[in-house]
Formats: sequence, C-alpha cells, structure tokens
Amino acid sequence: MKRWKLLLLSCSWAFVVQAQNTFPVNGVADNRSGYYALTNATIVTQPGTTLTGATLVIKDGRVVAVGNGVTVPKEAVVIDCKGKYIYPSFVDAYSDYGVQQPQRQQGQFNFFAAAQLTSNTKGAFGWNQAIKADANAGSIFTVDEAKARQLRESGFGVVSTHIKDGIVRGTGAVVTLASERDNKVIVKEKATAHYSFSKGTSTQSYPSSLMGSIALLRQTYYDAAWYKSAPKTEGVNMSLQAFNGIQGLPQIFDIIERGADHTTKWNALRADRIGDEFGVQYILKASGYEYQRIQDMKATNAAFILHLNFPQAMDVEDPNDARFVSLADMKHWEMAPSQPAAFEKAGIPFCISATELRDTKQFLAQLRKAIEYGLSEQKALEAITTAPAAMLQVSNEVGSIAVGKWANFLVTNGPLFAEKTTILQNWVQGNKYAVK
Repeated sequence: MKRWKLLLLSCSWAFVVQAQNTFPVNGVADNRSGYYALTNATIVTQPGTTLTGATLVIKDGRVVAVGNGVTVPKEAVVIDCKGKYIYPSFVDAYSDYGVQQPQRQQGQFNFFAAAQLTSNTKGAFGWNQAIKADANAGSIFTVDEAKARQLRESGFGVVSTHIKDGIVRGTGAVVTLASERDNKVIVKEKATAHYSFSKGTSTQSYPSSLMGSIALLRQTYYDAAWYKSAPKTEGVNMSLQAFNGIQGLPQIFDIIERGADHTTKWNALRADRIGDEFGVQYILKASGYEYQRIQDMKATNAAFILHLNFPQAMDVEDPNDARFVSLADMKHWEMAPSQPAAFEKAGIPFCISATELRDTKQFLAQLRKAIEYGLSEQKALEAITTAPAAMLQVSNEVGSIAVGKWANFLVTNGPLFAEKTTILQNWVQGNKYAVK
C-alpha cells in the first residue's frame, strides 16, 4: 500500500512540474494550441536555400520539422499553403522599440547662468552625465502593441532595441514582436553595447562639440582601463564598472551626431579610429552618405547597419525654387538608393534596418528600390535575416527557418521582392498575425 502511495505521489508531482506556469492561464486548455503543419509551400529557409512543395511543422512557438517528405503529426492543425511562399521574418538590428526615450528637461535658457561642470546624477557614478554605461534597455522594456503591429506588417519579427541617449548608451536587448508578456518576448536581455557622438539629454556643459565628444569617449576608455586595477583612491565608480562590463558585447556606434549630411560620412572614420586605438571593432550605423567614400569604408573592416531613408525628389519645376537646390543634393538624391549595392559590390558586410524611415510601411518598397539600383535579391534577403541575426549573436534563435529556432516566418502570395507580392501573414513565436 505504501508503495502505491509513493507511485501516486510521484506521478502527481510529474504532472505539476509539466504543467507549471508562473502566470495564470485563462480559458479552456487545448493541447493542439501552437501545433501547426503548413504544407505544400515554397519555403525559403535561408538566403540561397529554397524548398518546393515543402512542409513546416511548428509547436509551442518553435520549429520542429521543415523539409520535403515531412510526416504531418496527427495532432497538428494542417494549413494548406499551396501557391504560397514562406520566408524567415525580418530582423532589425537597430531600433528603440518598447523603450521609453528620455527627454531633456525644457526650461528657459539663461545665457548668464553658470556652466554645469559636474554631473547631477545621484549615486556612485562617473563625473559626466553623457556616459550612461549602466543603462539597460532590457530592464525598462515593455511591449508596445501599436508599434509592434506596424513592424510586423512590414515583415519584422525580431528587433534589437536600446536607449538612444548619451555618448555611451549602455546595453540593448533583442526582443520579438509577439503580443505576449514582456518576459516572454525577450530573446536576449543584454545583447549589444551602444555609442554615439551625441551627448543626448545631458545638461552638462561638456562636451559641447564633436571634438569634445571624441575626447570624452577616449578618456572613458583610458579611465576604464585604469579602473580595472581597482585603485583604492577611486572607490566605487559604477559608470566605469558598467563600461568594462559591456565590452564583450557587439559594439554598435551611431555615427549620426545632429542629423545626416554629406560631412557625416567622416564620422564613420572617426569612430573607427577610436575603435582601433582601443582594440574595439565597432558595428557602424551608417548615415546614408558612405557610398561617396566606399573604399574608405571598406578599409575600416567594420560591419555596417544601413537605412533606407532615401531623399525625396526635389521640386525644381519652378526656376526660382530650382536655384536653391545644390548639385550635391541632386547627386545624392540620384545615388543614395545605390548605397546597399555599393556595399555589396565592395564586399563590406552589412545589414539593413527600418531605422530613420518616416513610415515603416515603406520598408519593402524602399528595399525593392535598392534592388532596382543594383542590390541582389539574395543579398537583400541576407541583409534583413541572417546578417543582422549574426551581428546580434542570436543566429541560434532567429534569422532562418530551422529546427529548434523560434517559429518566426512570413507567408506571402509570391516571391518576396516581386512588385505585386504582399505579405499575408507574419508568424512570430508561433503566433499568427494577419497583415492588413
């Protein structure tokens, strides 16, 4: 009798462990929930690999089988995708999705006020407010369904997000765009480290120029190296401590200081020289003008994050208006869409982001425009799937359709880059979202 009681107790415990959930679940349980088989589809599992008449099986948000001749589980919900195409959902390596951005306090400017020379940040932090190495986007991230919907309808399933504030901006997180709880969508909490030449919301007087920003960043590297020796005279400096702690992450540098123009391309070289000085290889977020010095960009050995915010056509119909449009602006309007193709031709590694676009709904249209200007379709797909996943070091989770990875994929009515093709569905973590 005692043996039977122990057996019953062990079975009950196994059931509890299997069913355990830290959040309550409302509604009637359905063992088939999240178990699907999409059959008879043309599946592009990754750039360069296409399966025709194939089957994709997903369960509990993950891919469990993909290929030809896959046995359809009898428990799965079968969806016939004859005539449809399946692609990996896009990955955006640069965004601020789900992270509230700090705003500089608005106040009446007083020309005669004393300069603010020291930081007003409370705590054992460094002396300059623009060094925010301790910032952690993952700790303040929250799902934003409205923005998630916009990005999903443009084809994205995963984004890297961070706090766009300061010269050293702390860590960014990689998250999915699923309509789930915050804790369910974080793929990697501390995934990237971020930098810029802009001091952001800092009210401190220094730095007040690009030269000052460069000097401050270089001094921070020197101070952080010194702080590793645990000098007794310094005590605890949480800014330098955090700075040293993020050096092992992918290092992303936004080179745009105060809006992009033809001079901004030089910031890529300035950032790269800082990296060379301290043994850091940055991933550079481009300004859009780098094609003008493409060999210099290649010499940095950096990977780039390119945007598709190409300049709009200028109104030169009226001669009085035309005389205010420079030849340089006209050339940039003509050449800017060729930047991704120029990077591909030069063999410079890059990914493509929706950042800087006024309307994310224009992403695919702008990407197709870049293809018209010479970017190959395979490289275009790579730049929005496998390349950003590799840069963010999350290729084991997203970026392609493979067994064990998150079930993030698009269902389209034709080849992705064909002019008349539309995205019908975007599946994120195994959840289906219809695209309107």
